[in-house]
Amino acid sequence: MYMNTTHDTAARPKVAFICVHNSCRSQIAEALARHFAGDVFESYSAGTDPGGAIDPNAVRLVKQGYGIDMATTQRPKLISEIPPVDVVITMGCNVHCPTLPCKWREDWGIDDPRGRSDHHYAAVIARIEAKVKELARRPWGAEPWVR
Repeated sequence: MYMNTTHDTAARPKVAFICVHNSCRSQIAEALARHFAGDVFESYSAGTDPGGAIDPNAVRLVKQGYGIDMATTQRPKLISEIPPVDVVITMGCNVHCPTLPCKWREDWGIDDPRGRSDHHYAAVIARIEAKVKELARRPWGAEPWVR
């Protein structure tokens, strides 16, 4: 695993979680990645057509489950508002997913929970948490995207 013993943010790889609206799944991924992997990589989220606010159900459930208030720490952003990144994770847009230059790209294929029950949101959040933790366990070195 990549170990940033100097805590120099310039030394940590940058990971972008991308979704078209940047209002739910990508925001959850950014929040959980900062929470669980902030010492391994820098996390960002963005989209090509961001919504006006983060999904209130996602905000509520992430706050209940992790104590993270995404409404005060994050906001929907365009991909042009984030720095150049090393890794791009698309969330499973099922439409024209945005592209962003990077060294490694993968799609997590996560269903959008908007308009569904809290149970569905919780399942999506748990899946994102598991994927973030798996990403953090990868061998972050010269080529962190190599499994």
